[in-house]
Amino acid sequence: MNKNTLIGFALIGVVLLLFSWYNTKQFEKQKRAQFVADSIARVEALAEYEADSLAELNTQWMADTTGEAYHASEETLYKTQSLNEMAFTGEEEVVYLENENVRIGITTHGGQIDEVLIKKYFKYDSTALYLMPKGYSKFDVELDAGQYINTSDFNYRIVSKSDDSVTMRLYVDDDSYIEHIYTLMGDSYDVGFDMRFVAMDSIIPRSSSQCKLSWTMDMPRLEKGYTNEKNYSSVAFRYSGSDKIKQIQLRKDSGRESLAGSVSWVAYKQQFFSAILYAIDGISGGDVAVKAYPESDPAERLFAAGAQLSVDYGAKGPEFTRSFEFNFTPNHFPLLKGYDRKYDKLLPLGGWLSGSICKYVIIPVFNWLSKYFSSYGLIILLLTILIKLVISPFTIKSYESTAKMKVLQPEIQKINEKYPKEADAMKKQQATMDLYKKSGVSMFGGCLPVLLQFPILYAMFRFFPSSFELRQQSFLWAKDLSTYDSILNFGFNIPMYGNHISLFALLMGVSMFVYGKMTASSTAAQNQQMPGMQFMTVWMMPIFMVLVCNNFSAGLNYYYFLSNLITIGQNFVIRKWFVSEEKLKAQIARKTAEAKAPKKSKFAQRLEEAYKMQQQQQKRK
Repeated sequence: MNKNTLIGFALIGVVLLLFSWYNTKQFEKQKRAQFVADSIARVEALAEYEADSLAELNTQWMADTTGEAYHASEETLYKTQSLNEMAFTGEEEVVYLENENVRIGITTHGGQIDEVLIKKYFKYDSTALYLMPKGYSKFDVELDAGQYINTSDFNYRIVSKSDDSVTMRLYVDDDSYIEHIYTLMGDSYDVGFDMRFVAMDSIIPRSSSQCKLSWTMDMPRLEKGYTNEKNYSSVAFRYSGSDKIKQIQLRKDSGRESLAGSVSWVAYKQQFFSAILYAIDGISGGDVAVKAYPESDPAERLFAAGAQLSVDYGAKGPEFTRSFEFNFTPNHFPLLKGYDRKYDKLLPLGGWLSGSICKYVIIPVFNWLSKYFSSYGLIILLLTILIKLVISPFTIKSYESTAKMKVLQPEIQKINEKYPKEADAMKKQQATMDLYKKSGVSMFGGCLPVLLQFPILYAMFRFFPSSFELRQQSFLWAKDLSTYDSILNFGFNIPMYGNHISLFALLMGVSMFVYGKMTASSTAAQNQQMPGMQFMTVWMMPIFMVLVCNNFSAGLNYYYFLSNLITIGQNFVIRKWFVSEEKLKAQIARKTAEAKAPKKSKFAQRLEEAYKMQQQQQKRK
């Protein structure tokens, strides 16, 4: 095995170890979900999350209470007649606020948002896209008004409504009330929510400094491919003033987290859409929890999420308001970035390096190309060509280094024949290093260019599954480039492969096989020393990648396929017009002839000293 190959494998091993360490660290962070209860109510609420399923909790909370509760008896449950009237009388009424992007249904039962329709997009089956189907969400406020009350137990009265606003009131007594004001903000995906307290300062005890918001929601499945959609969904929140966010990923089936400090927003994120609650004055603490539904869920729900949030009243007076904002938004990078609230961190674009490449290079170029071309298959092709052109100097350098090593193989073979014994291993190593130095060949020449390309390749891997632009964009046989393509469905699942055949994954595997054969033929001399390497490169890697990538997005597999094809073409062009083995052979021979006796490096000196010591020890034996 030549040293260049050994060092290449060592560097690749280091990279894999670093990524393994990083992923392990992230997993441990996610695993460290600690629940600290600050009240009996919160403990009981989150304890219910652990029972069977959050679906049961939502079903219980969402159940229509107009029957038994309203008609069981006329016994007074609340201290004021106003509260009893609003609990036991009145019918639910739903008011709709609508613009060109969304339709928001707001119910008088609890004065809460009950339905959200995203108008310009559709589910994977072409039906209407309800980010919040009716009955899938519950939002209530719990506060001390001389006794603990929960707003979801009451029917609010509509005070005023217009095309973009509705105001509802819950009267605690004849003069005191809580007012919910919902305002659809222009043609956006945003709904302003003001919770206004009027003449409540004399009713809320002085010792009570905050109320509790509870928001639970069943997020429906919207995309094809349960596993992919689940893996890119999460519950997230951001601490006030922080540049980072924290997420409970659904790669695990459940999780919970206590909010240790002031939080500015909480988000229930699906792969391509999010429901976000933003607090203008911040959230002082609380807990969040999430639990995934199984793929077999008959209602096609993806996950259930819940948040128990503490909100400070601040200075209580005859009238005071706490303001919030609901954002029911597509996870489109420019849109999320435009909020200036770190919503763009919801996109899984990788760490600092790959995330920066995605945000400042790939996404802008992708969006620029989309202005001139309507076919996203063509856009991916052009983007791949541009990337290959940018990294072509590294590709040429890598190929040149491989060609130099091939030219040097006869000389290295002579050194191996000259020092066949294991006892002469250090002499062989020293002679090989002298040969590299005299001929001007670097042992790292082939590895470093490949490693420098790795961040770009990883950024592309992160970009495609989270690219909203590719959602429901068809190309050739792929109906949706954001999810897997299928030319044949089995009707049953094959472990590690899936229930279908992805043609783009197969084409990617074939292109890897062809490239592997080319590489193996160009490095035949090295492969004689490593017969297993050729089998791994030519056969095992393509088969393994086809198995792994069968459920990846069609856009990503299409990119891999194009990248391999272009690399094959680049190697042909480089070999024909840029790198000549005959010229390299003459160049290396000239350098070797002109080279003076190489000055020994400190490493070489230490190697020679170690060899002498080894020889002396052998003589003593």
